Amino acid sequence: MARVEFQSSFKDINQEAWNRLTKSNPFLRIEFFQSLEESGSINANTGWHSFPITVTDKDNLIGASPLFLKEHSYGEYVFDSSWAQAYQQYGQSYYPKIVSCIPFTPATGPRIFGVNQTIRNNILQHIEEISQKNKMSSAHVLFCNEDEQDIYHNTKWMPRRGVQFKWLNKNYNHFEEFLSNLSHDKRKKIKQERKKIKKLGLNIKKIKGSEITEADLDFFYTCYCNTYNEHHSQPYLTRSFFSLITERMPESILLVLANKADSPVAGSFFIYDEKTLYGRYWGAKNFYPGLHFELSYYQGQEFCIENKINAFEGGAQGEHKLARGFEPFNTFSFHKIFDERFEQAIKDFLSRENNNIELYTNELNERVPYKAELNL
Repeated sequence: MARVEFQSSFKDINQEAWNRLTKSNPFLRIEFFQSLEESGSINANTGWHSFPITVTDKDNLIGASPLFLKEHSYGEYVFDSSWAQAYQQYGQSYYPKIVSCIPFTPATGPRIFGVNQTIRNNILQHIEEISQKNKMSSAHVLFCNEDEQDIYHNTKWMPRRGVQFKWLNKNYNHFEEFLSNLSHDKRKKIKQERKKIKKLGLNIKKIKGSEITEADLDFFYTCYCNTYNEHHSQPYLTRSFFSLITERMPESILLVLANKADSPVAGSFFIYDEKTLYGRYWGAKNFYPGLHFELSYYQGQEFCIENKINAFEGGAQGEHKLARGFEPFNTFSFHKIFDERFEQAIKDFLSRENNNIELYTNELNERVPYKAELNL
């Protein structure tokens, strides 16, 4: 008989078994979660309590989900602060809540794993049961695949849509071929931006994981922290996280550095696999016009073309990505509210929001920068 258990950490989960079951993108590898834990990026002090669920049968891992008990909503990118405020106004606590997600990472992928549909449904049921048993306000599954929605059929989990921007590699042979597919104005703008970078005398270098040094990471982390400081916030990730993940997943790490006179001035950190490049973190010591676009977008697009990677996910938000060849795609999350009074109010909110998201997506699609196709 299958055994369902909630764990208090990712550290003792069998690495090979977990990765075999969850194989879909690098953020779901056990090394990623273990690096977050060991580096202190997620723990009780940061309001992230690891709570993964595992399903085993005769010591074989046949089901799992990366779960967390959350004392806040930071680092999720699916915003529910208004829900929390509503609970507070009525003298109730919205936190802790239970969330299936990838910390600090709005990358789409499967969230509930199982060798068959019955196991996945069983995991969802156990998430509901433990949430109700501990009188939690809610449970959430964030940025799941669209084809994962069948798990929630005939349940009271409420769907929520969002919008992200993704660049698709349409079998381009080189960057100029990509540019040739853009409208004249957008193509001209990108060429002008890249020309300015060359005039600044900046040398751009792509460094894969096995070639990245601790000095490279020291510099990048300074840039990473600068980005948060400029927005008057605190960085989520510790310095040691970047060393751990680069050591444990070198085949999935890309660091792009901009140098001036042999000294680094800015950097971007990417994670990737054979199908998708994920833009994650960026920062600079000083401001250089257009450098953010070069390091965060154009270098990533070039890398995809060079390595025949199908897609480039640019992270959360950012309509400015449209002008750089990115296109809008919907994201999907599911939410279970256990108080019936709040459930109906949030259901109404999501219905209105979904209508707005549909209008917004249609508007964005009308603004994509590619040449109009001729109907012959």
